[in-house]
Amino acid sequence: MGFIDIAVFFGFIVLVMVVGLWKSKSAHSEEGGAADYFLAGRGLKWWLIGISLIAANISAEQFVGMSGAAAGSLGLAIASYEWMAAVTLVVVAFCFLPHFLKTGIYTIPQFLEHRYNPLARSLMAFATLLILVGVSLAGVIYAGALPMCELFAQYNINLSLTACCWLMGILAAVYVAVGGLKACAWADLVQGTALVLGGAVITYFAFQALGLADPSSLTAGVGETGIAPVLGAIPEGGVARFFELNKDKLHMVMSAQNPDIPWTALVLGLWIPNFYYWGLNQYITQRLLGSASLAEGQKGIVLAAALKLVIPFVIVFPGLIAFNLYTKDMVVSAGNSPKIQVSNDKALAEIGKVDSVAILEPDHYWKNNPAHAEAVPKIIAHNVAVETILKVKNAGKKAGDKDFLVAQKMALVGIQNDSALGHLIKNLLKPGTGLLGFVLAALLGAIISSLAAVLNAASTIFTMDIYAKYLNKHATQDALVKVGRVCIGVFVVMGCLLAPELNNPNFGGIFKFIQEFQGYVSTGILAAFIYGFINRRGAGITGVIALLLNPICYELLRRFTTFAFLDRMAICLVVILAVMTVVGMIYRLPQPIVFHSNTNLDLRSSKGAKVAGIGVVIVTAILYVIFF
Repeated sequence: MGFIDIAVFFGFIVLVMVVGLWKSKSAHSEEGGAADYFLAGRGLKWWLIGISLIAANISAEQFVGMSGAAAGSLGLAIASYEWMAAVTLVVVAFCFLPHFLKTGIYTIPQFLEHRYNPLARSLMAFATLLILVGVSLAGVIYAGALPMCELFAQYNINLSLTACCWLMGILAAVYVAVGGLKACAWADLVQGTALVLGGAVITYFAFQALGLADPSSLTAGVGETGIAPVLGAIPEGGVARFFELNKDKLHMVMSAQNPDIPWTALVLGLWIPNFYYWGLNQYITQRLLGSASLAEGQKGIVLAAALKLVIPFVIVFPGLIAFNLYTKDMVVSAGNSPKIQVSNDKALAEIGKVDSVAILEPDHYWKNNPAHAEAVPKIIAHNVAVETILKVKNAGKKAGDKDFLVAQKMALVGIQNDSALGHLIKNLLKPGTGLLGFVLAALLGAIISSLAAVLNAASTIFTMDIYAKYLNKHATQDALVKVGRVCIGVFVVMGCLLAPELNNPNFGGIFKFIQEFQGYVSTGILAAFIYGFINRRGAGITGVIALLLNPICYELLRRFTTFAFLDRMAICLVVILAVMTVVGMIYRLPQPIVFHSNTNLDLRSSKGAKVAGIGVVIVTAILYVIFF
């Protein structure tokens, strides 16, 4: 890295922390104390809310994981996580936020006490805290540290995974502990702007490189079929080449059998984590609870929704181009990855061991690598033998039988999709211009913003829902702030100790780790809120049932069925709402619950935000039609 890059990188980090801490010291609210620290004095303006929501959301999972998924078989379909979120945000702005601000809550669990009872609030608080610290915090630290270590290593800055975890954890904890949500929001303003600009810089250079590349060196994008598309003549210009090379991957709808994003998930399953994440997840909604008014909050949410429409163009598109330009390098990356190499060696060791009931599935690039020519027929013969044994053993049985045998599928990976971003940065951003330092700083800033949001949310829930509720009901405002700061220190240590352990292959990958564990909590919480908004007469026990029934139902489906994660969530939601409806008919309140106003905020809705929100929904629909 050149001197200018290093100066820009460290200068950006200093700027973020200085801005966050400086702005957090100004403009205290009338409430003071806890409201200033945890909710930025309930004075956040719309532009600060919108950028902060994006900065808290976008992290390594998007920049590395989403661009990698695009480079792989999913292509543009991975953008559903972003474009569906835009619609979800609009619904949150006009259906969820008015209730939250009216009741004057500090945390989302507090709302369940207003609608149901204190037990429902406590159950959600404990479950949310467990997920935030044990899953989200550790996951964000690990998911951020891993790619940053790899990127730094390419420029001769060698840090261990553990060192990267502690570096990011400490940076985030410092300004969150000192300045609270206001420090987070102002730091997010700088980091959120930088990450969008950084993504735009990478996208610009990626299209430029694609247009200048030798046509014979380019690789066409391969979709979920694994079959390379039939190409016409390679046109001139980066944009024209992009659409020709990736015509098999520029669509949103996958097959119903797709293990990642089946089209069935677009109907219901994918909406569940979306509404939980954007409407009920404390580390996102904390920014909304700090709104200066309902109109400011709604305008901020709609701004975030509009930005979500842009994100795929600066993250997904570069991932597709990375595959077109650097397929050979990504194959080398796969071979050099210890984790992938161990996985491949383990799979190949199964050849001939038909009693192990393992089907080997070479991906398109592994199978078509000349170096693997001799192994391919052996794999085919092995799979035929396994399938023959399964047919004999399962004769007369059906899939629902308890002892029905299902073959274990072991993938042979020939390309490391998650290396897409690293190859783009390495090949496109030349050292010495300052752009390299800026993009690396933007990536680090995106990770730290998400980490700071989780820390702030976890400390708020512990302080307001556990400490102030059970441990010290008469705590002063200063005491609450001190407890919140201590929590941040304790939680970041816990997260940094746990995060390196996620590098163990037994966890099955960070995405699976996060999604599997959140599934025990998110659907039950969403069901409690849906029922609570619609039915105001069901007794408090209905909310408690939702929170307790979901983990039981989810675990039974996980253990005894082969349903995909999103399908399990959809089934749980339907079952829980049905049970709540029946119980609510038996145990009814004498009068419907009324959400009394407990705030001095202006609760008038924003007509401009409503019009803009409708526009966002229409644009989203148009994008789905164009790329259907």
